[in-house]
Amino acid sequence: MSAVRAGLPEGRYGRSADERADRKLKIIGAVLGAGLVALIAWFGYAYVVDQDVSGQLTGFKVTTDDTVDVRLEITKDKDATAVCTVRTLDTYHDEVGRKSFTFDQRQDDMIKVVTVRTTARATSAELIGCGSAANS
Repeated sequence: MSAVRAGLPEGRYGRSADERADRKLKIIGAVLGAGLVALIAWFGYAYVVDQDVSGQLTGFKVTTDDTVDVRLEITKDKDATAVCTVRTLDTYHDEVGRKSFTFDQRQDDMIKVVTVRTTARATSAELIGCGSAANS
């Protein structure tokens, strides 16, 4: 009796069409993946480079029922004018005060304590954001 073969002998007739298609798909996937990584890296770099002003709220103190002192650390270019917006919240997380502050001093890094007036007693403060005066 003779054995019946199910397919062609391995390696005798070259690659099959499926192997060529798999190889093409792998190459296309690698190229598209590398392009996506490069695009994400480019957007990330552009975002970081374009930010010439940044701020951080490092503390606050409720001084009276209608004022809160907020401590901000601002980093900016010497020539830039920074605008930072702070809001204060009460125990129910309702906004009871909001104010924007402009910093145009010719220095890179600064720590400032600013006062926000409130309509009711505040329990917390948060920095909404800082940006360049030209972008605000």
